[in-house]
Amino acid sequence: MIYLDNSATTQPDRQVLDSYTKAATQFFGNPSSIHGIGMDAERLLRKSREQAASILEVNPHEIIFTSGGTEGNNLAIKGIALQHKNRGKHIITSTTEHPSVLEACQGLETLGFEVSYLEVDQSGIINIETLKQEIREDTILVTIMHVNNEIGSIQPIKEIGETLKQYPKALFHVDHVQGFGKVDLDFNHCHIDLCTISGHKIHGLKGTGLLYVRNGVRLYSLAHGGGQERSIRSGTENVAGIVALVKAMRIAKEQQSNIKTVDILHRKLIDHLEGNKRIVINTPKEKKAPHIVNFSVPGLKPEVVIHALEQYDIYISTKSACSSKSSDESAVLIACGKDRNVAISGLRVSMSYHTSEQDIDFLCKKLDVVIKNLGKVMG
Repeated sequence: MIYLDNSATTQPDRQVLDSYTKAATQFFGNPSSIHGIGMDAERLLRKSREQAASILEVNPHEIIFTSGGTEGNNLAIKGIALQHKNRGKHIITSTTEHPSVLEACQGLETLGFEVSYLEVDQSGIINIETLKQEIREDTILVTIMHVNNEIGSIQPIKEIGETLKQYPKALFHVDHVQGFGKVDLDFNHCHIDLCTISGHKIHGLKGTGLLYVRNGVRLYSLAHGGGQERSIRSGTENVAGIVALVKAMRIAKEQQSNIKTVDILHRKLIDHLEGNKRIVINTPKEKKAPHIVNFSVPGLKPEVVIHALEQYDIYISTKSACSSKSSDESAVLIACGKDRNVAISGLRVSMSYHTSEQDIDFLCKKLDVVIKNLGKVMG
C-alpha cells in the first residue's frame, strides 16, 4: 500500500499505540479521584502536560488538551468571541481557512459578530497591508492558519504577529494542524496567543489534540462541568489519549530533522507533474510546506482518478477530508483565482516521513497511465 493522504489522517505510530495501551491499562483511574489509582493517573497527566509544554517551549499552564483540530479551533474562536464580546465583535480570518474555522466564524455571525474574510493571492497567501486596513478598534481576534491543508501555502505568521503587537485588543489564533512537525513555528517570537494542534495528523490517534492558550488570555468555556483543564474544557481527561498525543509530538519533532528528505520527494513529484501538459499544479512554487502537492487534471473528475489509482493500491485525496464529500468545487482553489475547471478537479498528494522515493516513482508511473486511459474514455 502506498498511502499519500497524510493531510487527512496518518497511520498511528507503533510507539504511540504502545504508549496508549500502557496508559489505558495501567493508569485507568479518573485523575480527579483522590485515591491512589486516581492520583497515579493525575501524576501521569501532569507529566504529559509538562512534556507537551517542553516540546512547544511554553508553560505547562498554557496547554489545554482537546479532542483535536476542530474542537481546538472552535474553542479558540468562540471562546475568545464570547469572552470579549463587550470589548468588540469584529473578527478577521482568511477565505482559505479550514472548515472548522470558517464555519465557526459563520456561526458567530448569526450571533451578531462581524467577520472580515481576507482575500489571498494566487499562492494562497494573505497581504499584510490588507490585514492592517481591516483591523479596527473593535477587532478582538485574528485567526489565520499556518499551513494550508489543501495546497500547502505557508502564511506569514511572524509578520502577522508583529503587526498585531500594535493592536493589543486583537488576539492572534493560529491553526497549526498541518504545520506541526513539518514547518517550524515559534509561538513566542511570532506573538501567538492561541494555537491548535491535532494528534492524528502526526501519526498519533484520532480524538487527541491540544490548544495552546498564552498565559493571561481568557476564554469562555464551551463545556461547563467538573472544571478540568483550567475550567476551559470540563470533562474527564482522556489520559491515555493525552499520553499518546505527547508521544506523537515527540516523535514528530525528532523526525523534523529529516524534513529535507520529504522536500526532495516533493520536488521530484512536482518535476514529473510539470512534464504532463494535462496537469495544472496548484501548490505554490515558494512559501509552501514540504509534504503537500496539489494539482488538477481539468476534464477528469478527481474521484474517478482517485479510485483508478486505488486499483494500484495508491491512496491520494481531493480537498480537505472535512469537505471532500460536499461541493465538487474547491473553495481554496477558487479563492486563489483558479479557473473553475481547475477548481473542480483538484487532487492532493500529502506525504509523511514514511513516504519513500519508490512510492513517488510508482505514483508517477501509474498516474501517467491513469490519466492516459481516462483521457481516452472521456474523449
